[in-house]
Order: sequence, then structure tokens, then C-alpha cells
Amino acid sequence: MALHVLDLIGIFVFGITGALVGVRKQLDVFGIQVLALVTGLGGGFIRDVLIGATPPAALKDWRYLVVPIVAGLVTFFLHPGIERLERLVNIFDAAGLGLFCVTGALKAMAYGLSPLSAALLGTISGIGGGVIRDLLSGRVPVVLRREIYATPAFLGATIVVVAGALEYDAIWVSYVAVLTCFTIRLLAIRRGWNAPLPRTH
Repeated sequence: MALHVLDLIGIFVFGITGALVGVRKQLDVFGIQVLALVTGLGGGFIRDVLIGATPPAALKDWRYLVVPIVAGLVTFFLHPGIERLERLVNIFDAAGLGLFCVTGALKAMAYGLSPLSAALLGTISGIGGGVIRDLLSGRVPVVLRREIYATPAFLGATIVVVAGALEYDAIWVSYVAVLTCFTIRLLAIRRGWNAPLPRTH
């Protein structure tokens, strides 16, 4: 139940980030809804297909489809002033990244994947929807820029994977993992932490 709730919260939060990007790109209500759906569900779709959990959860449970639609509508009608959207996108995106990397890793472990594979699947769950969102909105995906994005997701996923490998399944471990990913991602944005670039001569 906790995993299910975290998954739906992650979908809602990522749905908001997709919708906010749509608002910033001045898309109509349909375009905003499309970005909310692919951002909220994209990472989960990729995860479920890779671990063989087919059809994906979003196609079996109506709540997985309704949640990002609601997120898109809420954002469409209640979004703040354009000048504040960038900050909100970053906050919601960091929150969604933390939630999805944890739920993705937990689900991968539940399907019997090795700890390393589960951590990688958690990372993919976290970044997948954002990559699709950025491609559809004409932006270079955040994960391909210098910004530190995938690393916090991998770290968050690793925390729950290590705890699982040690057969320690207290719910607070998941909360710590989400908070760790969220905090590092926001610090990377605020302090300008970037991944290293190749040397140019």
C-alpha cells in the first residue's frame, strides 16, 4: 500500500512538472495534458516494460491515468505567474525524481532483480518521464546537460536497495531516500553543481 501511494504521489508531482512546462511553452489545454501524462507515466512505463510487469500499471489501474490528468487540469487553471514557474518546476521535478527513483527501485526488487539492476531501474523510473517531456517540449533533456540529475536519483534508489539487500524494510528508509534525492537535486540547482565535461584543447 505504501509503495502504491508513493507511486501515485510521484505521478501527480511529475504530472505537475509536465503541465508547468506546457504552460511556459504556451501550449493549449490538450498539449498541457499530454505533457502531464507522459511526464507522470513515462518513467513507470519504461520500468514496467523492462521488468516484465506488463501491461504496465497505468493500463491496469484507472487511477494511474486519472492522477496526471487531474495534475494537468489543476496546473492549467491554478498556475501562478509566469515569472515564478521556473522555480516551481525545479522544486516539483526534484520531488518527483525522489519519489520515482525510490518506487522504481522497490518495484524492481519486488520482481527479483539484483540490487544493481534495481538501482538502475529506479534511476530510469525517475528520469524517464522528464526525458520524454523535454523532448516533446523542444528542450534538451535535463539529464543530458551538465546539471547533476541522474546522480541523485541513483543515490536515492541505492539507499532503498541496500536496505532491501540487508532485509531491512522500515518505511522511514524510503522517506530518507526520497529526501536525500530531493535535497541533492535542489542543492545542485541552487549551487550550480555540474557533471564534469571533457577537456578541450
